[in-house]
Amino acid sequence: MQKQKSESRVAVYYELTKPKIWYLLVFTAFGATLTASNIYHIEISPATWILMLFSVATGSAAANTLTNYHDRDIDAIMERTKNRPLPSKRIYPAEKARNFGLVLAGISLVLAFGISFTTTLEQGMWATALIAFGLLNNILVYSYMLKRNSRTNIILGGLCGGSPPMIGWVAVTTTDLWTMGLAMAGLVFIWIPMHIWALTLHFKEDYNKVNVPMLTAVQSEKTSARAIAGSTFVMVLFSIAPFFLTTNNGEPMVGSVYLWTAIVSGALMIILSAWVIAKPMEKASWTLFKFSSPYLAVLFIALMVDSAL
Repeated sequence: MQKQKSESRVAVYYELTKPKIWYLLVFTAFGATLTASNIYHIEISPATWILMLFSVATGSAAANTLTNYHDRDIDAIMERTKNRPLPSKRIYPAEKARNFGLVLAGISLVLAFGISFTTTLEQGMWATALIAFGLLNNILVYSYMLKRNSRTNIILGGLCGGSPPMIGWVAVTTTDLWTMGLAMAGLVFIWIPMHIWALTLHFKEDYNKVNVPMLTAVQSEKTSARAIAGSTFVMVLFSIAPFFLTTNNGEPMVGSVYLWTAIVSGALMIILSAWVIAKPMEKASWTLFKFSSPYLAVLFIALMVDSAL
C-alpha cells in the first residue's frame, strides 16, 4: 500500500511537469546534437549525452512546473486545465510545486555546466546560459509578464523554445552556432505560435473565461484563422532555410532528403491551415494542433538522417 501511494505521488509530480511538452523539446535537443555530430564528425561521449539530455529535460520540466504554479488560479476555472495537479489539489499546498520547480531549475543549470567537464568550458558556459535564458524567458517574460497582458504573448514568450536545439548544438561544437544552430532554434521558435494559436482557437471560450488575451481567443474567427495560416506559411517557408546553409568549408549541411521532407510535410500543414480558414471553429484547428508536433519532429528526424548520409 505504501509503495502504491509513493508511486502515485511520483506520477502526480511527473504530470505536473507536462511531459508531452518536454519530450518534444528534448527530442529537438537530441536532433541538434546528432546533426552537429554528423556534420562535423565529432564523437559525443556518453557523459555529454547524459548531461545534455537531462539538463534540457529538467530545465523544461522546471519551466512547466513553475508556470503551472503561477497559473493555478486560472487553471482551476478553465475546463481544459481544471484537473491538473494544482487546481485539483492533488498537490497541496501549492508551494510544494513551486519548490519542486525551483529544485528542477537548479539541477538543470548544474547539469548544463557539467558539460564543461566533458567538452570545453566555452561549451559548458553556453549550455548554462541557454538553460538560464530559457527558464527566464518562459517563466518571467511569458508567464508572469505577457500571458495575461498581451495578445502577442506567445511571440516574445516563445523565444525559450529555441534553447533546447542550441544546447544540443553547443554540446558538440560552437562552430556555426549562429547559422545552423540558430536555424534549428528558429524552427522551434517559429513553430510555437502556429501550435499554440491553433490550440487556443479551439478552446477560445476557456481563455476568454479567464481573461487571458491569447491572439486567437480575442480576435474574430476570421482574423484568428488568417493569423494561424500566416504563421504556418512562415514556418513552412523558414523550414527550407537549412538546405541553403553550408559549413566553413562550403559543404552543404543537409541535402535533398531534408529539402523534400520539409516541402511535403509543409504542404500538408498549409492544407490544414487552409482548412482552418474555411472552418475555423470546427475540428480544423484541433486537427492542425494535433499534426503540428509530429510535423516538427519529422523535420528534426530529416535533419538527422540527411546529415548522416
